[in-house]
Amino acid sequence: MRIVVDTNVLISGVFFGGFPRKILSSIVNGKITACATFEIINEYEEIVQEMIDRKQGRINRTILIPLITTMEIIKPSSHIAICRDPDDDKFLECAKDSHALYIVSGDKDLLVIEKYENIQIVTAKDFCEKYLPD
Repeated sequence: MRIVVDTNVLISGVFFGGFPRKILSSIVNGKITACATFEIINEYEEIVQEMIDRKQGRINRTILIPLITTMEIIKPSSHIAICRDPDDDKFLECAKDSHALYIVSGDKDLLVIEKYENIQIVTAKDFCEKYLPD
């Protein structure tokens, strides 16, 4: 199964744990495939660095290496402009072009869409309860 992980889920998983960390662990362990574009990877790295700079974590950017190296990096070809926050369209483009079934997000601007074509937009909790039961 292919998914796209929104930045807020990645940040929550890296810094705080819970359902987002369970998803990240499943990606690193090869249980699910996460897809991203270089633009998404850059956003992950920038936000992690911002969190580190604010001293909200005792880690460094290398924490992302195991995750990023297991992700399928794609070059987007779609141009989607439907999100209330245009910066979130890149997650829809990635999901469409990688044939992902889910975008896992905590962002209300994405969650309000619920579904785009065959892509469901779900919270980390909903995804875990349905696909990563204990």
